[in-house]
Amino acid sequence: MKQVLWFRRDLRVVDSEILANAKDEVLPIFIFDKNILNKLPKDDKRVTFIYKTVLELKENLQKIGLDLAIFYSNPKDVFIDLKNQGFDEVLTSIDFDIYAKTRDEECEKILPIKRYTDSFLIHPNDVLKADKTPYKVFTAFYNSLEFLHSSNNIKEFETPKNLKKSKFDYSFIPTLNDLGLKKQDLPDFLYKSADELIDIFSKKIENYQENRDYFYLDASSNLSVHLRFGLVSARTLFNKIKRLNAPKKQIDFFIRELFWREFYNYILYHFPKSQFENLNSIKVNWNQNEDDFKNWCEGNTGVPIIDASMRYLNQTGLMHNRLRMVTSSYLTKNLLIDWRKGEEYFALKLLDYEASSNIGSWQWAASTGVDAVPYFRVFNPYLQSKKFDKDAIFIKTVLKDLKNISPKIIHTENGVQEDIFLNYPRQIVGINYSRNRAIMEFKRANSFNKE
Repeated sequence: MKQVLWFRRDLRVVDSEILANAKDEVLPIFIFDKNILNKLPKDDKRVTFIYKTVLELKENLQKIGLDLAIFYSNPKDVFIDLKNQGFDEVLTSIDFDIYAKTRDEECEKILPIKRYTDSFLIHPNDVLKADKTPYKVFTAFYNSLEFLHSSNNIKEFETPKNLKKSKFDYSFIPTLNDLGLKKQDLPDFLYKSADELIDIFSKKIENYQENRDYFYLDASSNLSVHLRFGLVSARTLFNKIKRLNAPKKQIDFFIRELFWREFYNYILYHFPKSQFENLNSIKVNWNQNEDDFKNWCEGNTGVPIIDASMRYLNQTGLMHNRLRMVTSSYLTKNLLIDWRKGEEYFALKLLDYEASSNIGSWQWAASTGVDAVPYFRVFNPYLQSKKFDKDAIFIKTVLKDLKNISPKIIHTENGVQEDIFLNYPRQIVGINYSRNRAIMEFKRANSFNKE
């Protein structure tokens, strides 16, 4: 038996389900997929991070007597070649994304694939209501998994010690330039391991629930990118957080956030059309103004908190969760622009982009997806900035022109526009007017949907 171990979003050797299920002679591989890379801009920061991580994975596999064969190709071509070289099957972790599912089905026609749920805690088919239909409300979904999130330990996988390294040429290591990309500077925390980040977070978790929404504070775990690409498994992260010396309330709150990730993956799995369609099927007359969308993308809306958030995203690939809610609400409600355009833009920019979480969050913000809240939600960006960045620390850090402006003025609609010494963009749209417009449009769409 000659097995191919196909690493994708599980770039680790600790708690690896595919390593734990491997037998006999194995060939660990990573494919820089041309179908994906050719669509990315040359300055995509994620590939710099993945590239660095793949080289670390190669070193870690070598430490346990294996190695990593690296390819820059179309996955189908790789597996045709490997089949011709006598390999029998492929072991990999499930990737639930639409492209990934299609890709895997094509590859499976060449070599049989065994899939493992290694990027998430649960397989979506394992959690259903009594009538065997999927949950659409997070609280009910979360409560059904009480046995899991109330436990103190989820069993992790051990790495077998008797695996044989397949004879293969492991020497090919493409440069970023070979991949058609340029090396990018990354935020400092991406040069730290998951264990280091957990250790740093352990000193902040005592006030996690209270501080997490204040986006000028560094109160989060900074683990989303590591989790997205599988440098740490959801199981290991769960266990390490549970073991922290911290109040149970704070630990449980963090674990709940981890289960939101599970929920959005669960929704995309059971409702794959939600990647492209409104989950609740309402037909909204979206604003088609491309200038409005361009101004939002570039951070030229005239609303300081929106502009700071978008410019920071463009510069760093990062955006605080609270700001993701505020910017997405502004795009879909105040500008009345289709959530799919925002989702696509975030997909291009976010370092921790994960299709299921991003799609689910955008549909939530747009009031087109899963939502147990019985009212129409529109965030007032000025009230949000005043509440969660009272002194405008974050805003001033990004928008240097505002560094000497009073926070009170920054948090007031059209406040910065009234300063004759500032050349700040005019507001695209009034907040109250646009809020009322959105409410009217969604009332129309919902009533039409019920007819």
